[in-house]
Amino acid sequence: MHAESMQMMSEALSGLQIQTAKVLDVGSLDVNGSYRPLIEARGWEYVGLDIIEGKNVDVVTGNAYSYPFEDGEFDVVISGSTMEHVQAPWLWIVELYRVLKEGGFLAICTVMAWGEHRHPVDCWRILPDGMRFLFDEAGFKTHRIWTVKETILGLGWK
Repeated sequence: MHAESMQMMSEALSGLQIQTAKVLDVGSLDVNGSYRPLIEARGWEYVGLDIIEGKNVDVVTGNAYSYPFEDGEFDVVISGSTMEHVQAPWLWIVELYRVLKEGGFLAICTVMAWGEHRHPVDCWRILPDGMRFLFDEAGFKTHRIWTVKETILGLGWK
């Protein structure tokens, strides 16, 4: 995880005015850090999901586009340093939308310009217009996109 990703996610979550939340972290494998402390410090429930077992992974999914959760199960869905490794982000973001409650919050932090770093693949660099398009197509009611250095953060409200 990049330092910018941790800082941006912390800022994004600090804007949420909710007391309790069930949070899904998609791509949660701890590679140089985890968002778990940001979530647990707020007293929220954290669930880490990834396609492989490992440190900070609570649930392993065999399919990057279909998760073993009910529709609308999570108040907040977060994902950092993962989107660039998803082969079909247009399918992936629809699944994030599906598991998010009505009125829920999504935060995706990804690199905008970065050297190749396969884990296990490295497929995309998403720019602000591309992120807006993906949020619109998935059905998010509102969204906000911002960048810091080589990193982009997309925030969406269902």
